[in-house]
Amino acid sequence: MPLPTLPTKLGTLLSEKDDSVILADPPVQPDEPDTPPARPATASNKAAATPRAKKPAPVKTAPAAPTAVPAPATAAKTAPAKSAAANPAQAPRPAAGTASKRTRLAPTQRKLFVLDTNVLLHDSNSLFKFEEHDIFLPMMVLEELDHQKKGLSEVARNARQVSRSLEGLVGDHGLDKPINLDGIGNTEARGAVTFQTSALDTSLPIQLPLGKADNAILAVVNALTKSMPKREVVLVSKDINMRLKAKALGLLAEDYRHDHVLDDSDLLYDGVMPLPDNFWTKHGKNMESWQQGGTTFYRISGPLCSQFMVNQFVFTEGDDPLYAQVRETAGNTAVLATLRDYSHGKNNVWGITARNREQNFALNLLMNPDFDFVSLLGHAGTGKTLLALASALTQTLETKRYNEIIITRATVPVGDDIGFLPGTEEEKMQPWMGALEDNLEVLHLGTGKSSSNLSNPQGSEAPRNSTMELVRSKIKVKSLSFMRGRTFMNKFLIIDEAQNLTPKQMKTLVTRAGPGTKIVCLGNIAQIDTPYLTEGSSGLTYVVDRFKGWPHAGHITLQRGERSRLADYASDAL
Repeated sequence: MPLPTLPTKLGTLLSEKDDSVILADPPVQPDEPDTPPARPATASNKAAATPRAKKPAPVKTAPAAPTAVPAPATAAKTAPAKSAAANPAQAPRPAAGTASKRTRLAPTQRKLFVLDTNVLLHDSNSLFKFEEHDIFLPMMVLEELDHQKKGLSEVARNARQVSRSLEGLVGDHGLDKPINLDGIGNTEARGAVTFQTSALDTSLPIQLPLGKADNAILAVVNALTKSMPKREVVLVSKDINMRLKAKALGLLAEDYRHDHVLDDSDLLYDGVMPLPDNFWTKHGKNMESWQQGGTTFYRISGPLCSQFMVNQFVFTEGDDPLYAQVRETAGNTAVLATLRDYSHGKNNVWGITARNREQNFALNLLMNPDFDFVSLLGHAGTGKTLLALASALTQTLETKRYNEIIITRATVPVGDDIGFLPGTEEEKMQPWMGALEDNLEVLHLGTGKSSSNLSNPQGSEAPRNSTMELVRSKIKVKSLSFMRGRTFMNKFLIIDEAQNLTPKQMKTLVTRAGPGTKIVCLGNIAQIDTPYLTEGSSGLTYVVDRFKGWPHAGHITLQRGERSRLADYASDAL
């Protein structure tokens, strides 16, 4: 068909109606292989973190492949794993039914990882994350696990789970020999665990008080290093000072990196791709366009389409601007859908309009019922909470799409803890919900929208004042402590300060969603207050990476602050 005339004004590309229409018969996306391509056989081993190896990696039984050319995808089903699960996104997964056929490496070819207690308390399944390598548990680690097992906290639950896993592994075996880690069904772990059953030489190059648990574990690592010169003994700890002391003693020490989604937070998916100036020249030759439900769709083909992800936002500015969302991808073909312009006053959301490009993208995600999961990242003042709350109020009180708004957050103090708080669950959570009150004040007193559903004949100010109690009655503040086992139906769930959640806590929250529920995660990964969490291991980073490309999820990283000129300058200068 002939090339349609490209629009020359932004207004013609931004639909005035809802953009929630999805094509009736989308093309089937090609299935991705279950197993990622195998890494070259000459690649060096990776442990729980990149090790400081003293000797070259042992030669594996798989045939060597050139480092410049990756092995085909089918090779991953037969070649043995090369790493100790340093990164779950990169570590190859064994094919079903092949784990029992794999031969175990000789003990001298395996690394021996000595686990610190904080690794087990951080991830109760860390015992099984080291693939073909072995684990050594000092007696002091078991002693510390015993001290941490009491209570209802996440740490106590992890301690009890580790103890149950160890009991299942031991069974009727004696502790004088290594015990295979795949004895209770964890087929990905092909190493063995060894318990300390006798006293070891505790002399250290530097005199340290042995009454401290960390120093006792360092002494065990030092003794194992001396007694096993042919093996690589590595301490794995989440404690930075522990790793520094180990390196000062000449011992190998690494961070536990299996929970790291990304090694560099700059590589995190931001949900937006700017298009080059010559985009239409290379991708508009065989373009098809049509309108459906007030939204304009473009089917384009070209080399850049293979880099698109479903629900990613693309834009180009200039004489022929385009602001669109990728709806479908298939090889070098993609379908783009234009957006609704929420920067225009008549498309305001509870009186709020988008002040920049990213906020407009965010409102298109928040107001579209087809997106069950939305994540918004951005530094302070970018409008994450305000946009989420305004869209929640509109869809709860005006369109009646949801019957209630639920807000929760991790209660991690920035300074000293203020102690126990009196009252009910919601009253205890009120001090943590200052952001909610601030944004409600903006929506109520500043630019709150009076809708036909809430109006009365007394004028525009009266509805805003008279509906404040109704607004508060539709908002419930819940604690994370009581989320397990719940199911939310037709709720608008906002998870604030999500960067302070672990991946396990985030999974617990997201799996609470029932039919008709929308979950919105808000956070800034540069402001993490939870111990042992980093930008790469935060639960917010985890869900952004795992949900990208899912047809019912969207993500946007807000770039520009809109709070005030003072806040913007302080964010950059301080």
